[in-house]
Amino acid sequence: MDCIALEKSVTAANYDPLPVVLREAKGVWARDIDGKRYLDMMSAYSAVSLGHGHPRILKAMAEQASTLAVTSRAYHTELLGPFLDRLVHITGLDVALPMNTGAEAVETAIKGARRWGYHSKKIPQDRAEIIVAENNFHGRTTTIVGFSSEDDYREGFGPFAGGFRHVPFGDAQAVADAITGNTCAILIEPIQGEAGIIVPPEGYLRQLRALCDKHNVLLILDEVQSGLGRTGRWFAHQHENIKPDGLILGKALGGGVYPVSALVGTRDLMRVFNPGSHGSTFGGNALAARIGLEALAVIEEEHLVERSAEMGAYLLARLRDMRSNIVKDVRGRGLWVGVEVDPNVASARSICDALLAEGVLSKDTHGTVLRFAPPLTITRDEIDWGMDRIEQVFARSVH
Repeated sequence: MDCIALEKSVTAANYDPLPVVLREAKGVWARDIDGKRYLDMMSAYSAVSLGHGHPRILKAMAEQASTLAVTSRAYHTELLGPFLDRLVHITGLDVALPMNTGAEAVETAIKGARRWGYHSKKIPQDRAEIIVAENNFHGRTTTIVGFSSEDDYREGFGPFAGGFRHVPFGDAQAVADAITGNTCAILIEPIQGEAGIIVPPEGYLRQLRALCDKHNVLLILDEVQSGLGRTGRWFAHQHENIKPDGLILGKALGGGVYPVSALVGTRDLMRVFNPGSHGSTFGGNALAARIGLEALAVIEEEHLVERSAEMGAYLLARLRDMRSNIVKDVRGRGLWVGVEVDPNVASARSICDALLAEGVLSKDTHGTVLRFAPPLTITRDEIDWGMDRIEQVFARSVH
């Protein structure tokens, strides 16, 4: 059977996958249907941060699925409380609202911020504004793509909701200039992922925190990709020693096997929600809570945050030591690195195809940046295995 041809014939073309058919994976390694082995340097955009098929996650999933899996929030379970209690403790915030996907959690944050603006800040009804960054990526729902600055994400999906103001990422003065009496929140990624692993200037988040405090504005950080150890801290904002009013989490929270997300926030923000104001059939179900709780325990007990910091520094150093005229820039933090490719030499997609042939799974963004985000469980030897092949591909791409 031609799996790729069949998939293309019955699947809407909303993705352009690399030409490989994966069958199984364990840890940082995957195999295709022909048995060829690949080093996973993407980990499903951080969703598989704990590695493929982590035994503790699979055990918790199987045990819970056999007893009580999906119930709506119409009833209590003995699992949701412990899961969210652990989550608020780790984040240093007060209250959590569980959802399924990162985009759902972002939508939750938008609703919460607007209602906070009307109830607490007394912004005139339907006048609340949220400041967002250019080149942001927060998901694919119509509200979210409506405030994207990428034409490809927006084309043909309007009309879009208003109430968003764009500023350049990393420019605190532009944020200050955009704040008005109707500003209820700043919604931003502490490091932009889809834009190409863009790390803002040192002090940027501290400046945003100060602006929010000065003008009575919420600081909401989308850490769906950057959170839970990816950057060498539990959360990327901790590199600047600040605390947001709202924190959006997902991906790794599901242990690589199940969609789990949440908005975690201060009590002041989260008290705007009341029964009927927001909900989700699957959000916070027993299976999700059990998996989420185990995922947090694995990250902590296996010291994956510290591992990300150590292995990430090594990964960055190896990439920066490579000599190739294909590379314009190497940037990142922890085990989250973007390599900007010179488009006059090669496209990032062509490099991904070449890496695939060598047994390394990666993915480009915007045609110019290679992304490397392996599971946090990766070892130095495994990094070396991948880097040796990446270096070979970079050398062949030089003209």
